[in-house]
Amino acid sequence: MRHLRISTARLGRLFALAFALVLTIGLFAPQGSAFASAAPTGTGADTGTGGTSATPAAHPVPKSPDEPADSRPTPGEVSTGTGARTAPQRAARSTSPAKSAKELGSLAADANGCDTALFGSTSGDALVKAVKSASLDCVGKLYGITGTDAKNTFREPQMVAVADALRTASATYDGTDSTSVAQLVTFLRAGYYVQWYNADTVGAYGSTLQNAIRGALDAFHAAPHAKDVTEANGQILSEAVVLIDSAQENARYTGVVRDLLNRYTPAWTGGMWSAVGNTRLILENGLGDDAFNAALAADPTVADSLASFVKRNSSMITGGDLATNLGIDLGSFLEQPVLRAQARPLVKDLVNAFPLVGATGPLTMNLAWFTEKKDEGHCSYYGLCDLPTRLAPLVLTVDRVCGPTLHVRAQALSSDELDATCSSLANEDALFHSVAKDGGPVADDVNTALEVVVYDSSYDYRLYAWSMFDIDVDNGGMYLEGTPSEAGNQARFIAHEAEWLRPAFSIWNLNHEYAHYLDGRFDFYGDYDAGQTVPNIWWIEGFAEYMSYTYRDERYDDAIAQAAKGTYKLSTLFDTTYENTDSTRTYNWGYLAVRYMLQSHPQDVSAYLARTRTGDYTGARAVVTGIGTSYDADFAEYLTACGAGDCGTPQPAATPLCANPDTRWYEQDCRRDGVAATTGNYSYGFLNLPAGVKQLTITTSGGTGDADLYWNPSAWATTGSSTAKSTNTGNGETLTITDPPAGWVYFSLYARDGFSGVTVTTRY
Repeated sequence: MRHLRISTARLGRLFALAFALVLTIGLFAPQGSAFASAAPTGTGADTGTGGTSATPAAHPVPKSPDEPADSRPTPGEVSTGTGARTAPQRAARSTSPAKSAKELGSLAADANGCDTALFGSTSGDALVKAVKSASLDCVGKLYGITGTDAKNTFREPQMVAVADALRTASATYDGTDSTSVAQLVTFLRAGYYVQWYNADTVGAYGSTLQNAIRGALDAFHAAPHAKDVTEANGQILSEAVVLIDSAQENARYTGVVRDLLNRYTPAWTGGMWSAVGNTRLILENGLGDDAFNAALAADPTVADSLASFVKRNSSMITGGDLATNLGIDLGSFLEQPVLRAQARPLVKDLVNAFPLVGATGPLTMNLAWFTEKKDEGHCSYYGLCDLPTRLAPLVLTVDRVCGPTLHVRAQALSSDELDATCSSLANEDALFHSVAKDGGPVADDVNTALEVVVYDSSYDYRLYAWSMFDIDVDNGGMYLEGTPSEAGNQARFIAHEAEWLRPAFSIWNLNHEYAHYLDGRFDFYGDYDAGQTVPNIWWIEGFAEYMSYTYRDERYDDAIAQAAKGTYKLSTLFDTTYENTDSTRTYNWGYLAVRYMLQSHPQDVSAYLARTRTGDYTGARAVVTGIGTSYDADFAEYLTACGAGDCGTPQPAATPLCANPDTRWYEQDCRRDGVAATTGNYSYGFLNLPAGVKQLTITTSGGTGDADLYWNPSAWATTGSSTAKSTNTGNGETLTITDPPAGWVYFSLYARDGFSGVTVTTRY
């Protein structure tokens, strides 16, 4: 929700400033279908910069705190090759349809009590005997021990004794827990877990344990029955695979990963399914480690096995499945220079083997992300230089031109939702112009039309927008202002539906961000950087909040709650910048400051905007510094009243469009947009008033040129035939007629200078 008019130079800094806040949501309700695309910002050429053009002037929108988590991977969130270790996992044994008789017996015995202190009070053979005779549930409780119990249980000699016992038991492993292999593996996993978090207490693990655990893992994974495709073996094997990662022996056992991937068939379920799934731990925690990278470089068949697994099991792909995730793991090989050459042809094959949209989208788009971000300058090798262009007709399948100033492209909006979106934005224009009282667009601003791109969900936005529009997507949307003075520049708000509000339909931040577009076009000269030479955030964000809440006629409870606290003086809020603020001050307090100024000191607002519209930002700053602290006491009284529920009367909601197809025919409380006439000519209007009207008000606002307003109660109104007129410079005209006659009455807009885009409103 921060103002979305930002140049390239500030983009990187702003990405780091994302605020966590409950933001304003757009209007309306449903979902829909899809449509055509605009030219992407990236050319896809082999430029050595990942095949993208320079980042456009942009502004990120914070995410909603209500945005639901999605288990499917998204680009930028799956990079793993850092070489940094993650903590060993807690026990997460796969549930099987049935437990072995021994395990059932152990769990039954455990109902009579499990004394975990026993393991720390014994050692050597006695410890091994205690572990092997305990239930798995009892051994699993060791993950939670701390302090002296942790030290006594898991100091290195204890771990060595159990590792040696696992090596011995593995020699006669029969694919079941007949020799208590499961308990030994669980004890070792728990030991590595507890020592990771309590290293100072437990003590360091050294080469003695390393040699012992290698002997144990060598023996287990070499045991013939460790390859049995049975549930009993699968339960134990899956834990033994995790133990490889817990012991940080990933590099030594890449062959285990290869073997499981190659042997897997769709018949594997339960523990066997978990065993192959757990190979991801070995891969993802190993990548980036020099020894692991070297092992993969020496054995390229591991990468081959990953690619083969994905293609062989493509029928399982749903977006958050094992094949998708293992395919993405292969993509992360591109992060490692030593693995890049072997990964390139495999990634190229996968990214071009599956559709870019649908169930395979998470796989292909993540792989595409790796090719662009981690193997820069080689898009032609992968056949992806035209990816943004290819995606456009596949993803944005819905297209609606709302009018000359607004174009909506979407992934899945119904006709009713498109109507609602167009209407929402069009109707907001009238409120904006009535509040801002502008005289048309600022000079040198050619952002005559806004393109609104709407993805079906926050997930789809993160999955596709990074490529289609060359933007960061770790946010709730992005406004691309571009360079407003540049011919052909396209202002664009890239958004998504708030899927967490369904079945209600809402485009996240729609009205707040549209207010930014209007504010930038009609109130702020130049690009965003120009307006940031002095503190203007109180207005930029506060006004967008004010517009959104006022337009939607919604009570801003968070701001009212802040008003009751009386935290800030008005003079302090005038000094708000993105660097000295937080979300509450930026949005809640910006809203309060703007609402107060509009209601209590509109003349100061007019003076302030008169300067921002010409690019005199020093002069605009002088307006608020000239106010100084003189309004602070009154503002404090306003806050007290607002906090109690009386915040004054905001501007009324936007007047609806006139319904009669004759564009000259106006009605009660309606408006017409886009009114125009060439120099010296007229745009005529008339109403059929009922008897008893006490007051008729006709206003004009917005647009370009200079329109004067004339009134005649009995005939067509012209400069030579009128009984009232408003002839200010610009298009901000108002006529108030008291006790107008019933029947047909007339008014006109005379083009002193040719005008267009003017809004005309009639109220009685």
